[in-house]
This record gives sequence, C-alpha cells and structure tokens, in this order.
Amino acid sequence: MPANSSKAHADYGTGIGLRIPHLNHILERKPVVDWFEIISENYMVDGGRPLAVLDRILEQYRVVQHGVSMYFGSAEPLNREHLRRLKALVRRTRTPWLTDHLCWGSVDGRYTHDLLPMPYTFEAAKLTARKVRQAQDFLEVPIAVENVSSYAEFHASEMTEWEFLNEVVERADCGILLDVNNIYVSSRNHDFDPRAYVEAVDPERVMQIHIAGHSKFEKYILDTHDHPVIGPVWELYRLAIERCGPRPTLLEWDDRIPSFDEVHAEALKAARYAPAPAGARR
Repeated sequence: MPANSSKAHADYGTGIGLRIPHLNHILERKPVVDWFEIISENYMVDGGRPLAVLDRILEQYRVVQHGVSMYFGSAEPLNREHLRRLKALVRRTRTPWLTDHLCWGSVDGRYTHDLLPMPYTFEAAKLTARKVRQAQDFLEVPIAVENVSSYAEFHASEMTEWEFLNEVVERADCGILLDVNNIYVSSRNHDFDPRAYVEAVDPERVMQIHIAGHSKFEKYILDTHDHPVIGPVWELYRLAIERCGPRPTLLEWDDRIPSFDEVHAEALKAARYAPAPAGARR
C-alpha cells in the first residue's frame, strides 16, 4: 500500500452504518449521506432481498465494506470460500477499501462469532500480518484493520496494544481503521492513557475512523454501540483528526437504534472537529 494511500479518500466525509430499521426511510426519502458502511457478511449471499436492496442503495450512494469474521489473528489459514464470496461482493459494491478487525475468533474451523483480543507478541504480529497481506493480494483492494475493545489481557504480551497495531500494519503494509471509542473503552478497562494510544499510532496508516457510544457498568465499560458518543470519545476523535488530518469517519449505532434522523445528526457532529482551513483564525 503506498504510504500516502491513507489520504486518498479523505474527501469521503462522514458515513453511517446501513441498518435494517432505516432501509425504508433511505429508499423512500433519499437523504443526503456521504456514504454507508455495510457489514460484508450480511450480503455474502447468492441472491435474495439483501442483495436487491443493496443494489438500490448502490445506485445512489457510496458504500464501504466492513467485515466481522476474517479473524486475521486466528492460527488457521484464511477461509478460501469466505474470501471468494467476499471478493464477489467487493466487485459488486466497488468498495474503495475494506475493513475488518485485528482479533481472533476461530479455532479448528469453529467460530466464536466474537472479536477476541490478541496476545501482543512479535510472533502473533508476524502471523497476523502475513494473513492480512494474503487477503489484500487476493481481494485486490486496500485493507484497514480495526483495533477492538477488550476486557481481558494476556500475560504473554511483549508490547502495548498500540505498538502491536503499528507492528502489524507495517509488516502487512496495510491501513488502520482507528476506533476511538474502542480505545476509550479499553483504556478504562485496562487503566492506560487513551491519548497516549492515539498519539502513538502511525497517522500515515490511518485510513478510516470509527466513533460510537458504549455502556458503563460498575467494574467495566462495554462497547455496545447503543448510545450517543460521549465527550471524552469526541476529544479522542479531535486528537486523531489533529494528528491524521481529515479521514472518512463512521458512526456505529447497532442496538436500541433510534430514528434515521437522530443517528445521522449524531454522525454529523464529527464536522465540528474538522481542521480549520489553512490561514484561518483559531
């Protein structure tokens, strides 16, 4: 991936996740939205209503694919049938880049359907990066890996999470989907400075940013995507934009989903943190 490709789509602006409760509103009222993010696995089928609806969306909107089951950190090889179906969808949507999570979630062909944190070791980074490269070569589209929220850590880790993230993307020559809400959630669960994380990530590798809400419990925070974005997460977003410059930004809202207008309005708050034009007064 060329070093400057992370900036190639900086004009994408702010998108929201394409979710079933909003489909009728979108198709009937055709709201102005910069782009939609789809969960790839929801459309990796041979036909039916999901693809028919997606094709109608593609007639009017830009779409970026986001995956939840590539499991780059799992020990077994990539699933070739999964890749084949994913590539067919990539060609259908013409997604300019593809994202999935820096995690593991399968063992011996059995899938947990969860995004499990990695042990931050050099051996794990090497294995993970090799699989990201293989997927990127096969799919023929840039890949960005997302940092996940976590609730447990491995004693075997040899580095911090942000050092591990940088190690993987450098070895894989891929991009980063920087989820600032996940950084905040993990920082509260594991007691580290979230600003140090954002400041340590290679800004040239950041291709996209996620923002979201979460739920706070007595002893931990859970990444639930069912609330508006809170102030400290917006501040991490501000810091990320200051370091990386404009990046395509996606608001995730996946549970207790309110009206389309409410979700869209929350996403558009990201514009408040756009860098001032050159020469403008502070």
